[in-house]
Order: sequence, then structure tokens, then C-alpha cells
Amino acid sequence: MSNNLTISCEFFPPKTEKGIANLRRVREELRPLAPEFYSVTFGAGGSTQDNTLEAVIDIQKQQPETDIDAAPHLSCVGSNADRLRTILNTYRDNNIRRVVALRGDLPSGMRDPGDFRYANELVEFIRNETGDFFNIEVAAYPEVHPQAPTAELDLENFKRKVDAGADSAITQYFYNIDAYRFFLDRCEKLGIDIPIIPGIMPINNFAQLSRFSAGCGAEIPRWLRKRLEEFYDDTESMQAFTLDFLTEFTQQLIDIGVPGLHFYSMNKTQPTLTVCERLGLVKT
Repeated sequence: MSNNLTISCEFFPPKTEKGIANLRRVREELRPLAPEFYSVTFGAGGSTQDNTLEAVIDIQKQQPETDIDAAPHLSCVGSNADRLRTILNTYRDNNIRRVVALRGDLPSGMRDPGDFRYANELVEFIRNETGDFFNIEVAAYPEVHPQAPTAELDLENFKRKVDAGADSAITQYFYNIDAYRFFLDRCEKLGIDIPIIPGIMPINNFAQLSRFSAGCGAEIPRWLRKRLEEFYDDTESMQAFTLDFLTEFTQQLIDIGVPGLHFYSMNKTQPTLTVCERLGLVKT
């Protein structure tokens, strides 16, 4: 394992006291991975931004002890400059120095996206308002953003985010390693040299994964889909298979020299922890 390989984990903001307690437990159980940061998402149009704020502040309170940064997702859709300025100031006041800057999904029925249309405009705004205070993560799509007319235009949009001041990128999850490698090659030809960290989605529920993938444009390879369909309601066998698959897949990513691994944890400890244990990524 490379000493430079970073690990990060993504959570969604809890809405109940039980959810808050569960997330604290999950964070504690994932600590042996020595994550560089925990990121926290938001709902469509930033609808859970207040919950996101509460969750990242809770993480940040433990930062001196754990050395794990909090990284809130920040959406520009449905927002305006004054609101975003207030949010950024709140994060800065709480010494949160990393954000994940995204366009975000337009909620159903919303026609006005707000003061910002695209993520590159949000990145530029953050830089203009705060200078180099924040480490800015952005999204990348090895299999092309579902709303992009062409792969070329999608890559150009990614470059705009980089040129606006992004420090690094986290990809949408994928299960085709060639798509990621081809994407890196194209980025290199455009002079994009920021770290592009692969996002890894554990497979906890096939039906749920299928819905997610249909919405975000992540391909489930035909062979993998057919294999998962064979298990039907045999959850135990499916979990055993997916753990083996994800372990091998993650090892392949490490073998090609990825700068880091970003796990979409779904607020669960497993299978992220099991995969990392198998690969010797747990710190002692």
C-alpha cells in the first residue's frame, strides 16, 4: 500500500436523534481507517443543508482528537450569493477548511436555479470570497454526467471547475475500471493535474443500487447485474459475493496507483470496514 493513499468516507446527514447516535457510532468504528476526511451530503436543492451543518460541526468538534476533517457538501442550486456567503462564514468560523462544491440536483418543480447555474461558478465564488482558506473538492464523472449532451462537453465542464480553483475531485461511483483509466488519460491530455479520487459504492441492496445508478448514470456492468440478480432474496450469499468483488475491485484501483479511495458509506460501517481490513488499510 502506498503511504500517500488517502481514505475518506461519505455520510448523509441524520434527521433524528437515533440517526445522530448511529452516525457517531459509525464514525467511531471507521476511525481505524485514519480517514483524511468525512464528507456530509445534502438533499435536493440543498434541502438538508441545516442538517449538514449540524453533522459537520459535530465531526469537527472531535477533529483535534481524531485528526479527521469534516467536509460539507455545498450546493449552488436554489441558493443565492448571500446565503452561500453566510454558510461559508459559518464553516470558516468553525474552522471547517474543506468543502465539496457541487451544482446539486434541481428539485422537482423548481425552475429557477438561483444565482449560480454550474459548479464552476460556485468554485469561483468560494475562491473570490475566501481565497485559499478552503480545500475545494469537486465531482468527476468517468462514465459521463447523465445530463451532459456529450462526453467531450462533460470533460470541458470538469476542466472549468478545475480552472476555477478546485484542489481535487471525487468521482461518481463506477464498477468499470477501464472507464476511470480512460477518463484519467483524457484529463491528462487536457492538462488537468489535480488528484481524481475514485468513489466506491458498497453494494448493500441491489434494488437500491439499481435506482441510484439509473439516476446518476453509473453503469452496473451486465455481468455484475446478472450475477446479483441470481441471488434473489439470498442476502447472505449476495453480501459474501459483493465483499469479494469490492475487495478485488478496490485492490485493482490501488494497483494502478490511485491517490485515494472515497467510500460512499450510506451511514453503515460494513462493508467499507471489511474491505479495508482485507486489504490491510486499517491502521493499528
